[in-house]
Amino acid sequence: MGVVTDIRSRSRSAKLAAGVSCEKAGRSGKRNVSLFWRIFSLNAAGLVVATALLLGPVTVSTPVLAGEALVLLAGLAVLLAGNAVVLRIGLTPLHRLGRAMSTADLLVPGTRPEVSGPAEAAQLIATYNTMLDRLQAERAAGAGRALQAQERERHRIARELHDEVGQTLTAVLLQLKRVADRVPGELRDEVTLAQEATRAGLDEIRRIARRLRPGVLEELGLASALRSLAAEFTHHGLTVQHHIPGDLPPLAPEAELVLYRVAQEGLTNTARHADAARAALTLHPLPGDAGVELLVRDDGTGLGTAAEGAGIRGMRERALLIGAEIHFEPAPGGGTDVRLRVPAPPGDRCADRTGDSP
Repeated sequence: MGVVTDIRSRSRSAKLAAGVSCEKAGRSGKRNVSLFWRIFSLNAAGLVVATALLLGPVTVSTPVLAGEALVLLAGLAVLLAGNAVVLRIGLTPLHRLGRAMSTADLLVPGTRPEVSGPAEAAQLIATYNTMLDRLQAERAAGAGRALQAQERERHRIARELHDEVGQTLTAVLLQLKRVADRVPGELRDEVTLAQEATRAGLDEIRRIARRLRPGVLEELGLASALRSLAAEFTHHGLTVQHHIPGDLPPLAPEAELVLYRVAQEGLTNTARHADAARAALTLHPLPGDAGVELLVRDDGTGLGTAAEGAGIRGMRERALLIGAEIHFEPAPGGGTDVRLRVPAPPGDRCADRTGDSP
């Protein structure tokens, strides 16, 4: 494992086709009259009634009498009111569609507008829902390829940092140790400082390499990787508590990687922007073997009204890849909750969590 696998296009296509067929079935199960025929029928009925009255015993005097004018005005009012009701009923689905279009976000899956109303409006809403499903599937597939390439690049950089830069700094550190044994006493303190700076740089290179490539996730599994992540972020300014059981349900490798990356990004945002003193990292199974839920909670300043940054958008894209739900909410007592709910894999198919990266 170690990389985000691409979206299975056949599965996405099957779901999309099923959604479209359901919408068509909903429309075909009930006869729907178009807006044109509704207005035309109402106006035709009014004109037919008026013509029938004029051809019958009803007459209009010249000049028009008050009673006759009242009858004509009443008929006109009824016709106008009927037109207004028909137009209001016919245009309401379009107004609902407009509100849905103005708030649509491909990274935040939500309910689709209901396919209802006259035939033209129902067809337009169904087409919009189909287009949104297709765009969301294409967005997820593109994000999957981008994140897969990103994970490969992370591994390459981590390997070069560890093998090239790390070995070079190790050689420099050994050379400084040999020099320290031979330098005069007045220069020994400076050489010692150079040794400490080199050792600190080597430790930082190793820490960056570990964050770029979660080797503990590949070797020891998700629970150990999250515990190690919590320990890594625990320093003098932030205390991270973790509640991660060892008996987690089986998950697909890409789901484990998404859980790890979301936890990593959530703790990174807490350490950099939240001004928090404490954070909690919790992972627990959902009832009924429905999957797992990851919770990253802090006692910081909260999200506020600022626009979502690249970190949050990246977490949404990762969640979309595996069909998970992610929510950013105020935490009880202040701070932020990041909740990621990952569904259980279909059937019993789950790749080995300790397998090698493809």
